[in-house]
Amino acid sequence: MSALQIIAAVITLGITAVGGALAIPAIRAFIATFQLGRPEDRGDRKGRRFGTVAREIFGHTRMSRLPIVAVAHWLTMTSFIVLSLAVLASYFQVWNPTFALPIIGHFFLFEWLVEFLGWTGLFGICWLIWNRRDKHPARAEGQDGRRSRFFGSMFWQAYFVEIVILVEIICVLTLRGLEYAIGRYEGEGTANGLHYPLTAWYGQWLHHMSLGNVKALIVVVSTIKIVTAMTWLIVIARNITMGVAWHRFLAFFNIFFKRHADGRTSLGALQPMTVDGKAVTLESLEELDEDATFGVGAVEEFTWKGLLDFSTCTECGRCQSQCPAWNTDKPLSPKLLMMTLREHAHAKAPYLQAAQVAAGTGPATAENPIMEIPLIGATGYDEIAPLTAYNPGGDADAVIDADVLWSCTTCGACVEQCPVDIEHVDHIVDMRRYQTLIESAFPSELGGLFKNLEGKQNPWGMAPRARLDWAKGLPFDVLVFGQDVESLTEVDYLFWVGCAGAYEDRAKKTTRAVAELLDTAGVSFAVLGDGEACTGDSARRAGNEMLFQALAAQNVETLNEAGATKIVVTCAHCFNTLKNEYPQLGGNYEVVHHTQLLNRLVREKRLVPVARPDEAEITNSAMSTGASVTYHDPCYLGRHNGVYAPPRELLGALPGVEYREMERSGIRSFCCGAGGARMWMEEKLGSRINLNRTQEAVATGAERIAVGCPFCRVMLTDGLTAEQSDGRAGEDVEVVDVANMLLAAVRRGAEPEPAAAE
Repeated sequence: MSALQIIAAVITLGITAVGGALAIPAIRAFIATFQLGRPEDRGDRKGRRFGTVAREIFGHTRMSRLPIVAVAHWLTMTSFIVLSLAVLASYFQVWNPTFALPIIGHFFLFEWLVEFLGWTGLFGICWLIWNRRDKHPARAEGQDGRRSRFFGSMFWQAYFVEIVILVEIICVLTLRGLEYAIGRYEGEGTANGLHYPLTAWYGQWLHHMSLGNVKALIVVVSTIKIVTAMTWLIVIARNITMGVAWHRFLAFFNIFFKRHADGRTSLGALQPMTVDGKAVTLESLEELDEDATFGVGAVEEFTWKGLLDFSTCTECGRCQSQCPAWNTDKPLSPKLLMMTLREHAHAKAPYLQAAQVAAGTGPATAENPIMEIPLIGATGYDEIAPLTAYNPGGDADAVIDADVLWSCTTCGACVEQCPVDIEHVDHIVDMRRYQTLIESAFPSELGGLFKNLEGKQNPWGMAPRARLDWAKGLPFDVLVFGQDVESLTEVDYLFWVGCAGAYEDRAKKTTRAVAELLDTAGVSFAVLGDGEACTGDSARRAGNEMLFQALAAQNVETLNEAGATKIVVTCAHCFNTLKNEYPQLGGNYEVVHHTQLLNRLVREKRLVPVARPDEAEITNSAMSTGASVTYHDPCYLGRHNGVYAPPRELLGALPGVEYREMERSGIRSFCCGAGGARMWMEEKLGSRINLNRTQEAVATGAERIAVGCPFCRVMLTDGLTAEQSDGRAGEDVEVVDVANMLLAAVRRGAEPEPAAAE
């Protein structure tokens, strides 16, 4: 054994011992931190969960939103996994430069895989480094580069990880050439193009060196590879909040424990509010201890899955780039919020653990300022710089400014974009629950909302008897449960009108249109009239869980007693609540959105849209000059429930209509600004979300902006009015519901033919 090998052996074994000694406490620290969280059951259907992990990790299904990045990341990830065997081989090559892994060492298919992943992994990591540099905030548009999805990310950590991978791959490829050269010296039959298909070309050059030099280079390169790998391990062990590195381990667990075992995105229904792992209901309130808290008011009150979410954040910024609040210069960045909660959780964890040991019964106050700082600050709509809204270190008034929480529209873009399945919306709403139910600290506008919902069961505070005013003047009778029908089994559908559909003038037009279309198609339906109450969507997303429970329980009781089985709704928020959240309270119904039902009726020829006379000749023309329309995806219809095709198919069935898609559409659609109870709050920070979306719609040149939700109609109409008053939008642009457009086309078919000219 040469002196070089002895030195290399001492270095590699020494640094490996240090790396291992530091990694074990780091792993223990993670586990101990996660154990501080509240209990939550995420272990059902393990087989499906393993399948979801395999599909998302190796299929990169969540990464596909950015296809080129996904390919580069997949190549880098796969090379990291497979080429880890090369690090193992290097330990032996330090002692024996001619060493090859047993069994698979010279199996040509394995060698093909290693070389393919080596070169493609080199391309992948180089592209990722370039992309991060190209998208650097210094090169991005907007205030301080905040339009970059990497704004706020820890660049030194990301570059460190990427350079380590780059060095490792270069070492692997270098060793392949050296192994070819030494194989030629040893006269091995494997030293040929079959076993070295992509490295033999420079292995020939290395063969011109002496055998001793080739062996020495193998020892040196192997040492560099091991030292690089262990340096990486030491650095990340000393920085357990280094999500860009730790996500490659934690992501497996975070995806495995995602809400739905079958891999569905964690949107739709909000998770119920829990205490000690049990859902809180109106009936269970009396059983709770007096000191029980609702929601999350301290970082340890998140569930263990929440703490795992924060630690898994990769800082990729996909959530940030899609967030409507962030894109309109508000303080909320889902990424920065997760990073802040991660930093705060791991900073506070040792003191919580020490307090547990000292008290023996649970968290108690420890002698450190971080134990005293509140998680959430006061509500004030302060004009604050984005990064001062987050304070993980505990040297300010609160960890998170309240305006961060109340800027969220719960649109779900962050959850839908996240490649490691972080559940941002649930965590934000949990913090809102604490603020609303425990601190009574919420935007003042919500006080009126809660009062109206409690007293009148609708956000506008209108009298229940006015819920049927929308039906006045219709050419047919609208059946009302309890008056015209004794059971909803007597009709095809219960038509859930919703508060907006009953009280808001613009939404009433949609309600009437849907009723007329159903009547025309021969679909029988009934309404609840004044027996209908608000579904509670806004109350729940504003954190007032108990008000939601009261409204939902009342509605579920009414629906079950009425025998409701199939429900059609026009509001995307009612659709989501009835379909996804009422089952939590015993209300299980088949719920369809009006665009879904109307589209089916058109396909079945029960509704026949007809073109205007002047459109007849251009109906089937690709150069149609008829009315042009663009469609805005409601967040709670699209992202939360995956309903994208029916509204577009319905618009496509309208003769003479030219469809124009907005750039941000489908899963990337931009919010109208009304979700998350923002419909009832003033927008005092940054620019207005509805104006941002309206400008995009107007830019398509469409004459009409079609919607499928009354909240969206209100917000986009207001935005359009503001645009037109400033002279920035065409006066002929209007916002209409898809149902109104269909009704106009169907009515034309019922009009008598004009008399022929004599």
